[in-house]
Amino acid sequence: MATTGESNRAAHYQPQFHVVLHQPEIPGNTGAVGRTCLALEAKLWLVRPLGFRVDQRSLRRAGLDYWPLLNWSVVDSWDELCREAARDAGSPPRFWMFSRTATRIHSEAEFRRGDWLVFGSETSGLPSSLMANAKRNLRIPVSSLVRSLNLSSAVAVAGYELARQLNSTIAR
Repeated sequence: MATTGESNRAAHYQPQFHVVLHQPEIPGNTGAVGRTCLALEAKLWLVRPLGFRVDQRSLRRAGLDYWPLLNWSVVDSWDELCREAARDAGSPPRFWMFSRTATRIHSEAEFRRGDWLVFGSETSGLPSSLMANAKRNLRIPVSSLVRSLNLSSAVAVAGYELARQLNSTIAR
């Protein structure tokens, strides 16, 4: 659990994997991602700065009535997330970075329980400093008619692929 920031200390499940939103900007997208994480029994991590507040009133306004059931934490920085991930995993965590600029398709990855799916902000994506390990950079293919999927749609596509590979009862 995060040492700083907000979190849900009363989560109702053990996460199968983790979803990280690096500096998300739009509360509605984060709410939709939270719903997907709950549906997949994944933990949601939010890396500051955020484009919104995560207090009760703000969450309720975004329609996040299920938020108390979600396993989630907020951390102040990427470095703090890495420390939390290492503590959680007990070994070096496997981060998968999602970007429209990656060359490897998400379905080519071999996911494992406990993996970390990392997504960037809605307007700028992930910083290049986080994309150093090219074999762990993934993209979701889309038509040339659009630049990318909505953040919440991308998390759903990737999350359900990971659940399918885990042969999760959720994905059946």
